[in-house]
Amino acid sequence: MGTEKTTALPSLIELVQQIQVDIGNNDTLYLILAFMAAILTLHGMAVLVIASAFHALDRLLKSIPHLAGASFISYFIAILLIIFTHILEIVAWTYVLVAHSVFPSVTQTFYFVGEMYTTLGFGSYALSSSWQGLPILISFSGVFSVSMSGAALYSMMGSLVTRKPGSGAPSV
Repeated sequence: MGTEKTTALPSLIELVQQIQVDIGNNDTLYLILAFMAAILTLHGMAVLVIASAFHALDRLLKSIPHLAGASFISYFIAILLIIFTHILEIVAWTYVLVAHSVFPSVTQTFYFVGEMYTTLGFGSYALSSSWQGLPILISFSGVFSVSMSGAALYSMMGSLVTRKPGSGAPSV
């Protein structure tokens, strides 16, 4: 048997202290954390408005049997609007990082944000230690935004698939 080296796990306080040492005095990262909270709030509100508008329109269209198929069109419009909100969020993240000169070019910043937001993580980006927390923040933003969008789209789809064929009224 070989000698096994055991490493004691750090306490939560030690872990946070080490992360703060790595980040250094990067107050900008805390502002970006606030930006993430704001963008998630705005995304939630936008998705709520889109879903509410869809459901209101769907109720109206259900009362007119020969227009029942129009709800599917409104659903696809809702999908496009939600996709547009995600694109706007990627652009907003890009502007924030460009303003702080995290990367040398706008396109490199855009690709980085897109990969982190979608959690694709395809590229290889060298970040200074003070910016290493950035991918986590952008990824959280994307994951939670996509989750909110998915829940809203699921709710909207549910109102479409519960209809009786040839009827504007939902099935029971």
